[in-house]
Amino acid sequence: MSEHIASYIDHTLLKPEATDEMIDKLCQEARNHGFFAVCVNPCWVSRAKENLTGSKVKVATVVGFPLGAATSEVKGFETVQAVEDGADEVDMVINIGALKAGDDEKVRLDIMAVVNSADGKPVKVIIETGLLTEEEKVRACKLSKEAGAQFVKTSTGFGPGGATLEDVSLMRKTVGPEMGVKASGGVRSREAVDAMIQAGATRIGTSSGVALVKDKTEY
Repeated sequence: MSEHIASYIDHTLLKPEATDEMIDKLCQEARNHGFFAVCVNPCWVSRAKENLTGSKVKVATVVGFPLGAATSEVKGFETVQAVEDGADEVDMVINIGALKAGDDEKVRLDIMAVVNSADGKPVKVIIETGLLTEEEKVRACKLSKEAGAQFVKTSTGFGPGGATLEDVSLMRKTVGPEMGVKASGGVRSREAVDAMIQAGATRIGTSSGVALVKDKTEY
């Protein structure tokens, strides 16, 4: 069961106070436990890639993080740099204000700027569910799909609230079976992981990956 759980996990360290030693430890844990990916800030992508050479663990990074308020041009440049540094996946934050103002075209073009800069690498769109109404969540998911992203993701972990079963279920219903759904923010127990997967999540973003795979609790 631990291997099953591990294959869903993006082992995450996005704290501003992260050090090189902490990144090295994160990568070693990901190797040891067979996590799908590590998720680190852009300045650590090269180091993470070097750490994980020869393993199957992917390197994911974040763009426009955590507010989503950078310009589309900057998000595009960040993405190009991240891919050049070795990122295998890109988790971007949408322009939340534009979405709430009803400027769907601006949101769509913002996501496309990252998708078009990612050199074919999977793009996960963080919609920050804790700031959105149900209607806005649905619109954000539809725009992500239209823009060519591969995933929608619940939260940055820096905003209000985190992943909920209701949001994951709504996101899965909205994007259909073709896209991935990443539950991120506050997923810290095996029971929570199992429930998120049942609700439609295909990836789990968590800083508690090691504890999760060591949890021997039977459900």
